[in-house]
Amino acid sequence: MLKIEGIFDFSLIGILSKISTILASIKIGIFVVSTYNTDYILVKKENLEKAVEILKKENYEIV
Repeated sequence: MLKIEGIFDFSLIGILSKISTILASIKIGIFVVSTYNTDYILVKKENLEKAVEILKKENYEIV
């Protein structure tokens, strides 16, 4: 599971869209759970390392 850190204003659009597009480009399916102040991206266990690797290459900070 990946957690998007921070509280984002509702006027910000495309955050999940960008991440899902990046992961879809390498054939990783996702399931997203969104709450008022946090989003969680679930990927299959066998895809987690690959997902983290590609997001780092796309300049996302993974902690």
